[in-house]
Amino acid sequence: MTEERRRTVTVDVGGVAVGGRYPIVVQSMTNTDTADAAATAEQSAALAAAGSELVRVTVNHEAAAAAVPEIVRLLRKWGVPVPIVGDFHYNGHLLLRQFPECARALAKYRINPGNVGAKRRDENFRTIVAAAVEYGKPVRIGVNWGSLDQQLLTELMDENAARAEPRDAKVVLLEAMVESALRSARLAEETGLGHDRIILSAKVSGVQDLIAIYRALAARCDYPLHLGLTEAGLGTKGVVASTAGLAVLLQEGIGDTIRVSLTPRPGGDRTEEVLVAQQILQSLEIRSFLPQVTSCPGCGRTTSTFFQQMAEDIGTHIRQRMPEWRIRHPGVEELKLAVMGCVVNGPGESKHAHIGISLPGTFEEPKAPVYVDGRLFTTLKGEGLVAEFLEILDDYVAKRY
Repeated sequence: MTEERRRTVTVDVGGVAVGGRYPIVVQSMTNTDTADAAATAEQSAALAAAGSELVRVTVNHEAAAAAVPEIVRLLRKWGVPVPIVGDFHYNGHLLLRQFPECARALAKYRINPGNVGAKRRDENFRTIVAAAVEYGKPVRIGVNWGSLDQQLLTELMDENAARAEPRDAKVVLLEAMVESALRSARLAEETGLGHDRIILSAKVSGVQDLIAIYRALAARCDYPLHLGLTEAGLGTKGVVASTAGLAVLLQEGIGDTIRVSLTPRPGGDRTEEVLVAQQILQSLEIRSFLPQVTSCPGCGRTTSTFFQQMAEDIGTHIRQRMPEWRIRHPGVEELKLAVMGCVVNGPGESKHAHIGISLPGTFEEPKAPVYVDGRLFTTLKGEGLVAEFLEILDDYVAKRY
């Protein structure tokens, strides 16, 4: 189990509570052209259906800003209440003033203080914050080491160089990120934004840097923190790196909302980042989203093809039934199943789960004992045992939840 959550203020983002003692929020971001309102709304709906509780869209030019109200309108028409967050870089101070309907439709604004302008940085930053105040929107101040405020970094580097014993440049860089976030938060409050309307993030792409910077940030403020690597990467690398970094911080009670920024494969499913974020929280026993299936990796004792197919079939069945189960059977997210390939650990794992099945190994008697709540319930045999097991599962869910 994780340590107690760090105490933060609570920020209301379009009806979703972030921070305080509320559950850690899973969020995601579209990769469609925001100007294509229909495509962006469709992907936002898919992300929400997968479990994303906030969806961010880039608002990078006039056509994108003009499309935001239509995106929100389509989502509400389809019965999708997910809050839409606007991601602004370089020209947010212009777009929010030119497109007031966009400013109203968004549930939150994301500002990167490193790229709101070099010569008029504070003025442009205040303009975005003033829009947030006017329309009653919270703001995420998102510092990123790829676009850090160079004036602030130079200032801290010069101070460091004047030290009798200068610190490592990486340490100064991370300190500049923390300082940028905190200074920007102070400026936002001075401009009129409430303390309970601010979320902070400080994104890097290295796991150890992520851990170090969020520990420092958490020690110096009570704003809710948005966790995530800025560019986690592709496939296994992205999943593992995100898990390694987020798990350490979440275990320490740091973090109020998370995103797993995976690079999708060409034509890949954008919702993967939502599922990975949910699984991180569920594996740490912080939140439950889906019944968990424990299955062995298989070995020379297992009839691998059949065992692998059964594990896949059960997982697919659960995902297909969850929309209905979530409504009709509250608490089903806590269900634990075991699908084991032989008798070595099969019966034991099955007894620890709510429902478990131990398939016959390669040289074992062709029967599959099924355990329910720690007791032998029945023994299945033959080609129809998968369908029979799924019937037992459905009946268990209906009766228990």
